[in-house]
Amino acid sequence: MSDEASVQFSEREALLFHSEGRPGKIEIIASKPMATQRDLALAYSPGVAVPVQAIADDPAMAYDYTAKGNLVAVISNGTAILGMGNLGALASKPVMEGKAVLFKRFADVDSIDIELKTEDVNRFIDAVELMEPTFGGINLEDIKAPECFIIEQTLRERMNIPVFHDDQHGTAIIASAGLINACLLTGRRLSDVKLVVNGAGAAAIACTELMKAMGVRHDNVIMCDKTGVIYQGRDDVNQWQSAHAANTTKRTLTEALEGADVFLGLSAAGALKPEMVEHMAPSPIIFAMANPEPEIRPELAKAARPDAIVATGRSDYPNQVNNVICFPFIFRGALDVRATGINDAMKIAAANAIAELARQRVPEEVAVAYGVQHSFGPEYIIPSPFDPRLMELVPSAVAKAAMDSGVAIKPILDMDAYRQTLRARLNPTTSVLSLAYEGARARPKRVLFAEGEEEVVLRAAISFKEGGYGTPVLVGRDDVYDRLKALGVANPQEYEVHNSRHSPLVPKMVDFVYSRLQRRGYLRRDVERMINQDRNVFGAALLQLGEADVMITGITRTWAESMRQVKRVIDPEAGRTPFGIHVLVGQSHTVFIADTTVNERPTGEQLADFAEQTAQVARRMGHEPRVAMLSYSTFGNPKGAWVDNIREAVSVLDGRNVGFEYEGEMPPDVALNPRQLANYPFARLSGPANILIMPGLQSAHISAKLLRELGGDSVIGPMLIGMEKPVQIAPMTSTASELVTLAVLAAGGIAR
Repeated sequence: MSDEASVQFSEREALLFHSEGRPGKIEIIASKPMATQRDLALAYSPGVAVPVQAIADDPAMAYDYTAKGNLVAVISNGTAILGMGNLGALASKPVMEGKAVLFKRFADVDSIDIELKTEDVNRFIDAVELMEPTFGGINLEDIKAPECFIIEQTLRERMNIPVFHDDQHGTAIIASAGLINACLLTGRRLSDVKLVVNGAGAAAIACTELMKAMGVRHDNVIMCDKTGVIYQGRDDVNQWQSAHAANTTKRTLTEALEGADVFLGLSAAGALKPEMVEHMAPSPIIFAMANPEPEIRPELAKAARPDAIVATGRSDYPNQVNNVICFPFIFRGALDVRATGINDAMKIAAANAIAELARQRVPEEVAVAYGVQHSFGPEYIIPSPFDPRLMELVPSAVAKAAMDSGVAIKPILDMDAYRQTLRARLNPTTSVLSLAYEGARARPKRVLFAEGEEEVVLRAAISFKEGGYGTPVLVGRDDVYDRLKALGVANPQEYEVHNSRHSPLVPKMVDFVYSRLQRRGYLRRDVERMINQDRNVFGAALLQLGEADVMITGITRTWAESMRQVKRVIDPEAGRTPFGIHVLVGQSHTVFIADTTVNERPTGEQLADFAEQTAQVARRMGHEPRVAMLSYSTFGNPKGAWVDNIREAVSVLDGRNVGFEYEGEMPPDVALNPRQLANYPFARLSGPANILIMPGLQSAHISAKLLRELGGDSVIGPMLIGMEKPVQIAPMTSTASELVTLAVLAAGGIAR
């Protein structure tokens, strides 16, 4: 029932993630130019007076002239932080920042966290109500029950913008979607199912209320708390719990589960015993959503009842009930129609859309990431949180429900066009990268980190191992274990470390490398020295001998020097010229730049090869390729002596009948700016290029490094393409997170 994944990491790694560089996870970036005095005059005084007056005349204009319509506040007082309890408002700030990041990442909703230092319900309500002019919506988070019920209900009554307590309703929507599909698979109707709810807190009550609104009958529901069944006449429950009191003589969870169709757990680890599951109805439906440890592990439930359908809150089991499948998208739809609230109709629409998505054919990128071709069934009743179709389907369903139920101030007239704008809001790369991590966990590989004595490399190796992405293989001396211990690893001996000083593989390595280099002027003792002293040569030899699946290096050497060392041991793939790709990733766009690392003056044939191979990488990352062959010349103007290879590349592609758009020669502004491209109506690009093939290494290398240092996008790479073995050479300034990303992309075959 959580946004959390069950990925493991050390406390040190978590603290470093939040503290390195700019502390925290969010920053404010101006969306308008602010470079000149005129820009400032328009942004503030005197230009700002014009929209001020327009909004004073018509308050609805705030949605046109300010960020209000795409701005959500994530608000908490820290009284129920994750599973950690009441740790106070300030301690909740990392969680609230994280929630704000998820809003942006999954639905392009701008969000700011607000932590209120009060446990007084009335003061909390007053503080939030007074902020209505600022925000388009309010997401309440980590507020303990029963106060959260009072706060949300009062704010919904007082405010004219959506107010949503995700701990309650996000869980309810995802669980309801799973229940819809589980009932379809087992031939049940919602009106007939016998539901037992274990837990009587905010999420449990919200789940129960939504499922009843969707058709589950009141007299078929039994709710339990830690004392037992909440029955009519019981006097130690609050008004929200008593609303679901059952007319029954059953008093324990064990009794309640006799013949029950559904167990809905939002309680504590181990609360559901296998013997209880044995006495449920045929094909029992079990939602064990306690975090981080469920009420029952799926393998135990399946052992007791092989016909059971099981969902949990964990990402390492099928059918994860993850709130991120819901809350960004329900706000996206509500904001886009300027809904005055989020009602049951909108929540039910979201649940139905999510359920329907799980029944659709799974897209290739999702299937590849999980290692199997998922299809609707007992192991797939809830879609992946990273399914890119969520952004299109859920907001549009929510928006339509808001319009149909009369709470939409700005109805959408063209729903097809709206769905297109939703698709354009997000970058497919972000979903593919997330899925690549899931794929690494599904099919773990052995990744060799050649510079295992460097702290950043060790932190990457720790993250890689504890994240479940595979087995790190470290190259280093004897003190690597001490370094691991200093970084917080409890049992460093679990890590595989290869030391050239006493590795039994050294003789075999020397034989192999000497056979390659003996006719290039190297003596055997030269090779022995390289194997013993050069970590890149030693690591590459380990890769060649099958001791690992992927090699990562680059932190202690320049890229060119690392490449020279690796090529002494590993050849280019037959028929291919190695080259490098930098990938620039923004909120709604990705641009691939090649070749940025290897070939100083590529031929036209090589440029055409780079275009084709980069197009393959782009497709593996979810993009339809549009290739621009870059130059200082725009289709022959000005004429020059350094454009022949570019023109030849276009000619070569003409003869290959490739399945993607390409054009050249052209400068970057024509390739990327639709207004500039419109000056050349004969150009074959249907939109801005997303693959830029550079004419030579000098311009490519300079451009890539300038963009890394000065650009606003995230940069992946360079990714090395075209070697016979998966080798990636990272920049010397790489962080541990960047090294892990490169390792995951290489291990998953995206960078190859």
